[in-house]
Amino acid sequence: MTQAAVKIFEPQPAEFHSALIDRAHLARMTFNDQSLEREVLQLFDRQAELLIARMRRSDAPAIATLAHTLKGSAIGIGAGHVAHAAAAAELVAGNAPGDCTRAIEQLAQAVDDVRVEIAAILRT
Repeated sequence: MTQAAVKIFEPQPAEFHSALIDRAHLARMTFNDQSLEREVLQLFDRQAELLIARMRRSDAPAIATLAHTLKGSAIGIGAGHVAHAAAAAELVAGNAPGDCTRAIEQLAQAVDDVRVEIAAILRT
């Protein structure tokens, strides 16, 4: 079912590179309530930071679970790049440690990029 959600959300290539957060999707998910949008972004920001930190010190099954959680949250705010990176981390969690570490670092970079975007949104 989550794969279906990722496919439904999956942005077009041009969108994917131009916006880290699909603001139209976020507005739909928050019923165009800007206060709720800000709250959801703040929650994602804190959650993403915590989940990445936990992934870096966890074993494979926990990494898969944490990545799955982050994927769902990313889909909810329209952060397609994070959702795809989290899906990749979830899939490779059982692979060789080097593969898993690379996937976590790619996910961490995607999260960092989105957190910068969130900070900019929250400043406005």
